[in-house]
Amino acid sequence: MQMKVTNQFDVSELSFEDFKQIVLNDYRICYESRQASILGRKEVLTGKAKFGIFGDGKEVAQIAMAKAFKKGDWRSGYYRDQTFMFAAGMATITEFFSQLYANSDLEAEPFSGGRQMNAHFATRILNQDGTWKNQTEMKITSSDISTTGGQMARLVGLAQASKFYRNNPDLSFLKDFSINGNEVAFGTIGNGSTSEGVFFEAINAAGVLQIPLAISIWDDSYAISVPQEYQTTKQDISEVLRGFQRDEKGEGLEIFKVRGWDYPGLCETYEKAINICREQHIPVMIHVWEVTQPQGHSSSGSHERYKSQERLSWEAEYDCLLQMRKWVLQSAVATEEELEELEGQARTYVKECQKAAWDAFHNILIQEAKEAAALLKAFNREEFNDLAKPLEVNAEVTRRDVFVALRKAIRSLANESSEAKNNLLNWYQKHWDLNQERYNSKLFTDSVEAPRTVPVIPAQYGDDAKLIDGREILNACFDENFSRDIRIVAFGEDVGSIGDVNQGFAGLQAKHGKIRVSDTGIRESTIIGQGIGLALRGLRPIAEIQYLDYLLYALYVVSDDLACLSYRTKGGQKSPLIIRTRGHRLEGIWHSGSPMSMILGSMRGIHVCVPRNMTQAAGMYNTLLRSDEPAIVIENLNGYRLKERLPSNAGEFTVPLGVAEVIKEGTDITVVSYGSTLRVVEEAVPELERLGINIEIVDPQTLHPFDLNGECAKSLKKTNKLLVVDEDVPGGASAFIFQQILENQRGYYHLDSAPKTISAKEHRPPYGTDGDYFTKPSVDDIVEMIYEMMNEANPGKYPKWY
Repeated sequence: MQMKVTNQFDVSELSFEDFKQIVLNDYRICYESRQASILGRKEVLTGKAKFGIFGDGKEVAQIAMAKAFKKGDWRSGYYRDQTFMFAAGMATITEFFSQLYANSDLEAEPFSGGRQMNAHFATRILNQDGTWKNQTEMKITSSDISTTGGQMARLVGLAQASKFYRNNPDLSFLKDFSINGNEVAFGTIGNGSTSEGVFFEAINAAGVLQIPLAISIWDDSYAISVPQEYQTTKQDISEVLRGFQRDEKGEGLEIFKVRGWDYPGLCETYEKAINICREQHIPVMIHVWEVTQPQGHSSSGSHERYKSQERLSWEAEYDCLLQMRKWVLQSAVATEEELEELEGQARTYVKECQKAAWDAFHNILIQEAKEAAALLKAFNREEFNDLAKPLEVNAEVTRRDVFVALRKAIRSLANESSEAKNNLLNWYQKHWDLNQERYNSKLFTDSVEAPRTVPVIPAQYGDDAKLIDGREILNACFDENFSRDIRIVAFGEDVGSIGDVNQGFAGLQAKHGKIRVSDTGIRESTIIGQGIGLALRGLRPIAEIQYLDYLLYALYVVSDDLACLSYRTKGGQKSPLIIRTRGHRLEGIWHSGSPMSMILGSMRGIHVCVPRNMTQAAGMYNTLLRSDEPAIVIENLNGYRLKERLPSNAGEFTVPLGVAEVIKEGTDITVVSYGSTLRVVEEAVPELERLGINIEIVDPQTLHPFDLNGECAKSLKKTNKLLVVDEDVPGGASAFIFQQILENQRGYYHLDSAPKTISAKEHRPPYGTDGDYFTKPSVDDIVEMIYEMMNEANPGKYPKWY
């Protein structure tokens, strides 16, 4: 049944027939969504899908939310919002089932290409070449993540972008991203997740910033099995947040509370709340309570195990679908017969969608399995026929089944040569490559604006080039870029008024304005979230984390959201955020960390830049600000006041990412280091030369990507000895560097002695000069380790010291 769709509930000028069509269309969408939940759970329990999590019980509230959602608006939600997506026209039920089955075809499953669980939605906001689509012509959802409160951080940035577009007329040329900042960022979260710190960070930030953020809380009184009494003070999150309620000064949020089964009340509340949010840029919170969850938390368990019979009886009576049905009948909008006919049509429609999704997914697997089986049977061997048989008869065959069989066969054909073997290998390689694209591609968007496309421009120096503090070179770089590109904004703790704690932004707020260079509160999670959201909406943010150690307080946002954004949308979304921070050598446990292995292990999908000085850092910023992939730049804490020559093209010269640099040539041993320790290695050179040792120093400059041209292995081929020096814990970043050089670059074949590492100690660095000396690599450590390696090679020339 196709009915007229409207985005308003104002019935003052509607005929009864139009009103009836609106209501019945809403009920139809709710009913279809419920049937999708019920059928989806069955598909999991019968084994056709791996896991299911559904939005049953929240249908009516999400219908109301969808009515207020317009083109250009953004959603940042969690995995219960299927009804909203159907009602807003941002997802179809067939696509919903395609994701449940993990269909890797983007035509069938455009949200993630089968990479995410069901109900994890994302709008494809990029063209095939990675350039932006016109966001003002789309209803958009940022890519969902399974961390139940993680969407809150990015929500702040998505809403703040509207404020930038409304309050900065210089951005008016970006017509594909905003229409005068009229866009609202809609967030959704479950009541249990409001206990998380990121929720309170984001709510506080929204109140401070006064941005068009609308957060809906779906409150079903539980967080899986944990009831409200263990979750929330007073068992009522809107009561807890009353202190945020907007006051007579106009500061704070507007807070609304409405029952999840009250269809007219929900429609009225959302219309009122979103109008305030959109027109006045005031954040709003809609606390939707008395929500039910008819099928429990997920397909992994039953809620009957932890809910009382009284609660279950109440949920059965106050199921929003049942209550809406009663309201329709009591209001004489439709008859029982009309509703039964609609419901029958809806059940049929959902079943047809499910079947279409399964057939599209399943038929190609069956075809691949049949082709593989035929290739195996062509050998006319009993053992290969046994491998082929399950591929022919298994009704739910997977690609894993196919490749397990083929790889087993290939291993037994090592000493054979035949046409059948060639055919098998050709098919195998073709489909292996296809599966790499299906399951392993798009760690980076790799668009036409990727960092690799930025021309390499060397730093230029005039005869009168000034010798200045490194911080001043950064300052000149940022100043020129802010003048060049109006989209660039920077923010963080102490960034605005004082120009950051190390003066890289000194004077830039006064020159470029508080809108573009601004302070934030101490809220690392939402600092990163602001950056993600702003970058998704076409701006070029630099989000500052004051010290590298503090990245821990934002790591889950960086890792769960930013780093995997391109991958989990299969290139459908990008967020070219630059995270600026500083670390390595200084004083004390909390300000001198070098947790590079933490970064390398949790932030794949982000360029990791480790410049040895501020000139190299400036060149990296120049590259990143002209490209469209996320990065973290880790500046050296003890390098801001070291003297460097000022390039005449401070805002234009570029340092390519992934290109290592040999900064000193030598013949005896290859030393690979980066950042602050590289300077320590350089300081060791004079003493080593007095000892007759000539080292070659390689600076990878970025750890991800690492030395794409293989400079480390080229050096190792000449010296045959390798020492890696870094400030991470033993076996941290040095292990990663070893893997890259010895395995990826095949440097193992050039060694004539065991490779060595010098790292920091296992514990955090203590306070004081002596603490630094005895816990981090020193000149003495480097000299003695290199001498020891030379002693092993030539003990006659280099006798032992100890």
